[in-house]
Amino acid sequence: MQSLNLQRIGLVGYGEVGKIFSAGLKPHAESVAAWDLKFVHADAREAQRLHAHEAGIMACDSMAALCGGSDFILSAVTASNTLVVAQEASRHIRPGTVFLDLNSASPGTKQQAAAAIDGAGGHYVEAGVMTSVPPYGIGVPMLLGGARAAELAQALQAWGLDAKAVSDQLGVASAIKMCRSVMIKGLEALVIESYATARAYGVEDHVLPTLQETFPSIDWSQQGAYFFSRVVQHGKRRAEEMREAANTVREAGFDPFMATAIADKQQWVADRAAEGVFTDVGKGESWQAYADRLLASRPR
Repeated sequence: MQSLNLQRIGLVGYGEVGKIFSAGLKPHAESVAAWDLKFVHADAREAQRLHAHEAGIMACDSMAALCGGSDFILSAVTASNTLVVAQEASRHIRPGTVFLDLNSASPGTKQQAAAAIDGAGGHYVEAGVMTSVPPYGIGVPMLLGGARAAELAQALQAWGLDAKAVSDQLGVASAIKMCRSVMIKGLEALVIESYATARAYGVEDHVLPTLQETFPSIDWSQQGAYFFSRVVQHGKRRAEEMREAANTVREAGFDPFMATAIADKQQWVADRAAEGVFTDVGKGESWQAYADRLLASRPR
């Protein structure tokens, strides 16, 4: 089996995760390039290209340009774009290129993506990124799956990444990630609904101590603030991930009642954020600050 060549790295998606990975991998590579639709959209083009230039990242003009100059491609886009990005890359990818899919998608979606990449002569590896990338950076824990997963994990570990191969079968890593997401994103949704409602009735000083008593290892006030802040900042992306989690449940033969409701709650918060409900909530604010904005935004 031919050894993996990872020296020329390409990132699809130059958002928060793409920026972190491109900067973190740069010291280990011969070159790092990126492709994002924002590089050609008039309203974001200048700022995004300037950021890439200052970071020493080559901003490509197209997927074809990225694939043409990359030995190792990482896909870091929104969950809903997982498959379309892999299919687009498959039309340009050079044989032997490793394609690491960092996106939060169902096992079925990852298997379809793999079929496109492998069918074009690439080497598809799925990744289940097991927690928020900040503050870990490229050291975020991730599980890899696929025929070249063990080999890629070993190479990435040498670069300081916390990558672990869990299976040579595609879908296992994603199933682990998606099942965990039902719990974690579900907790976020539950906390937001419970805390905001408690705040509306003025009973939060009674509710939170009962949670603290039942689960004493969690600081429920601090955790609540973190959950609110992450959903306000990334609710749209979380909602897309939970729709993929719902697909995962559906692929297992169950109706995804909970995953669907979680996606709806995450999207609802994202929509409030887009409306500017949380504009004046600063970094490090308490959960009460977020809940009060929700209360003030209720229909009269």
